[in-house]
Amino acid sequence: MIRKLFLAFILIALGFSLYFNPNFKTIAAGISILLFGMILLEEGFKVFAKGTLQKVLKKATNKLYKSISIGAFVTALIQSSSLVSVITISFISAGLISLGGGLGLIFGANIGTTATAWLVAGFGLKIKISALAMPMLIFGLIFTFQKKESLKGIGNVLAGLGFFFLGIHYMKEGFDVFKEYIDLTQYAVSGFLGVIIYTVLGIIITTILQSSSATLALILTALAAGQIEYENALALAIGANVGTTITAILGSLTANVAGRRLAGAHLIFNVTTGVVALSLIYPLGRLVNILSEIFGISATDYTLKLALFHT
Repeated sequence: MIRKLFLAFILIALGFSLYFNPNFKTIAAGISILLFGMILLEEGFKVFAKGTLQKVLKKATNKLYKSISIGAFVTALIQSSSLVSVITISFISAGLISLGGGLGLIFGANIGTTATAWLVAGFGLKIKISALAMPMLIFGLIFTFQKKESLKGIGNVLAGLGFFFLGIHYMKEGFDVFKEYIDLTQYAVSGFLGVIIYTVLGIIITTILQSSSATLALILTALAAGQIEYENALALAIGANVGTTITAILGSLTANVAGRRLAGAHLIFNVTTGVVALSLIYPLGRLVNILSEIFGISATDYTLKLALFHT
């Protein structure tokens, strides 16, 4: 019932947004294309791996450092910490892995999700990615029509990457057009109050999109277009990290006690790191500036600085 009401609210809000501001449609289309790309990417790896992912996760949880490493690697590969979290919860519910091993995978997934920010900031916003997206879509579609399951999986992965990059392109184009009519920076809230407001906004957006990776892509494209302030973008990123736990909580509703404990631990861990990041946001910002100089990142390259902060 709650999900149906939530869906109805989102559809009505989206309808009003598109009706009263048609310029928003390019951004909305970009988000939709990116999310569809992530779905195809996940499905592709599921088909392509065909049980390999499950075998790897089982073997990687006997040591904490191994479970953290594999959690980070798999999340960076499939671009979805939510998928890794839900799979981990289902494994614990089935008694396939221990709670300790599951915690390691969840912690690793939090590390691996930072790859999205680097992918978008360092690659997606620096070159004309739409030119790369089209060949990926073409070859991906050809592979998906093949009978062999592994080729279909590769096709889904290629098509997923193509849609992912195409979505970023449309989001960037949308914000470039959008800023000609509405300057969102005039609604920026400075100081710690602004940090709190934008953190909550980040949680809400991630809850709606059900993907912190999609939220980060949205934040980075808006930041690149000059539609949000850097400080507010940092707070949005913190909110996205907290909001991503909602998917795991929803996935644990049908799980056993151990699965619900893992979802609870995931929530506590992300909320705790979020509170720490909020408390130290200004010192962390200064640390990012110092590290940016060391790594040769320009002082005005706020997208890469945000990726560094997120990491």
